[in-house]
Amino acid sequence: MADEILGTASVLAPGTCGELVQGMTGGVDFLVTCPINQFSRATVTVSRGDGPGDQVRGIDHLPKTRQAVTAALARLARCLGVPGLLADVTVANPIPVGKGMGSSSADITAAVCATGRAAGSELPPETIAEIALSVEPTDGVMFPGIALLDHRRGKIVDLLGAPPPMEVIVIDRGGQVDTLEFNRIDREEHWRSVASATGEALELVREGIRRCDPELVGRGATISARAGRPDDAGPWVEHASDFAAEIGAAGVNVAHSGTVIGILLDARKRQSKPAFREAQREFAGAESVQHFRIIGGGVRF
Repeated sequence: MADEILGTASVLAPGTCGELVQGMTGGVDFLVTCPINQFSRATVTVSRGDGPGDQVRGIDHLPKTRQAVTAALARLARCLGVPGLLADVTVANPIPVGKGMGSSSADITAAVCATGRAAGSELPPETIAEIALSVEPTDGVMFPGIALLDHRRGKIVDLLGAPPPMEVIVIDRGGQVDTLEFNRIDREEHWRSVASATGEALELVREGIRRCDPELVGRGATISARAGRPDDAGPWVEHASDFAAEIGAAGVNVAHSGTVIGILLDARKRQSKPAFREAQREFAGAESVQHFRIIGGGVRF
């Protein structure tokens, strides 16, 4: 019966502070996630429909998320053996857009997962990633812990483990980056030229996660930030690196396709409050300076 409500679900998905590492390995693009405790919340009600038509309502202002939910509905309708499904969607998201903080990835992850749950189906992270990648390159926030992901084609996924106890001061140098436009530019030559550095960065971050060592993670992230930073972010990255060294932080990271830089802190040192106050003074010309915890990825209910 058309318009019969199958269910409603709400899901949270985290944003990010850029990436811990980004580069190429074996000719494949990859990034290592840096999820933080800032979330997009999607609420979805799924109903039976009569077939093709306006399947997704409520998020015309979020075309990427709308496209992803439409793809999820088509998949779910096939599994349920029904002509079609409808979704009423609301998204509440405080994560700023165009900063490299995973706003779109968080929206898509939360909305697609909520769509599945509302229809009575738990969509695994691999399926959510596949749907997200059909829309645009994506961060791997749908995977638990810290994850390495081919963010363009999804050819590789490697779950590195839970993050060490870490916090991050997020410095936004201002402006916005259009992810789709950014990823239309072929940067293969650049990533190949810094492959040695990003390979070292990745091994340090892997070992830091394995040993629960924020200092190793910070060292690796700093190497990646310097090797793969956005073209116009050089002075900001060096300023942040010098500041991190002065206050005894673990290191820095960047949004390789965004405007934010992170000062990575070992949470066990309990230095975040004075470090945050110093960063607000040191980076007074930044658009914003914020403080978050680094957390494991994956959805929350």
